Amino acid sequence: MTLVSRALLLCVPLLLFAVAGALYQPAPPADEEADIPLGSLPPLPEWVAEGMPDLSVYRDTTERKAAFFSYLYPRIVLANNRILQERQYLMLLADQDELSPTELTWLERQASRLRVTAANGSQAQFEALAHKLDVIPPSLILAQAANESAWGTSRFAREGNNLFGQWCFSRGCGLVPLSRAAGANHEVASFPSPYYSVRSYIQNLNRHPAYAGVREVRAAARAAGEPLSGLAMAAGLLGYSERGEDYIKEIRAMIRYNNLEFFDREFRAQLD
Repeated sequence: MTLVSRALLLCVPLLLFAVAGALYQPAPPADEEADIPLGSLPPLPEWVAEGMPDLSVYRDTTERKAAFFSYLYPRIVLANNRILQERQYLMLLADQDELSPTELTWLERQASRLRVTAANGSQAQFEALAHKLDVIPPSLILAQAANESAWGTSRFAREGNNLFGQWCFSRGCGLVPLSRAAGANHEVASFPSPYYSVRSYIQNLNRHPAYAGVREVRAAARAAGEPLSGLAMAAGLLGYSERGEDYIKEIRAMIRYNNLEFFDREFRAQLD
């Protein structure tokens, strides 16, 4: 199979999923933090609750990859669209001379979620939130999900809907790693569905000090009016794995080999 035919096999079927994902604007579940007070939003589509499909049934590697991307990309679109709605609302508040108690409460909750410590309603807070409240390119999410979950076939993906190896530290919050060191208390977090794993992963990159480099590359692209690049933002993942630079090289290689920048272009197109 040529590189061209492989790329087409991976990408062409997903145009339908890209369009489908673009039709949905996510509304937060009742128990979700920092709800957007923007009137009536459509409910989340029913497929958000679906668990990870059994991808081990695919014997052909290319078919398994295509199935993995087909499943995950609409969930990435949904999560990123939610963030763009929040970001737009943030910009609207930043242009107002006065803020209502409800608006200040929303800002306070966002600041708490994203670990912003500036005074509530201040210019510094708006700038810090704008820096952190932003999307992650689909190419980077897809590459890391594939890498961390063995293309959706790992134990943590199958049993806990965790595609990124995210940890948690309260007893019973997830799955205990079989190789956990003696004395360690972390678990690998469980999620209601892979969609919420994507949401948690994006929040992690948007607020954790270890990924400040990811946010700096994104902010520089925004300032220059350039499209966000998963390849470029991968440079900020030095702390994601103990493998450091080798991990970054592997993620970038996965983006290139699997033509994942295609999904970045599709996502930008549905916003135009």
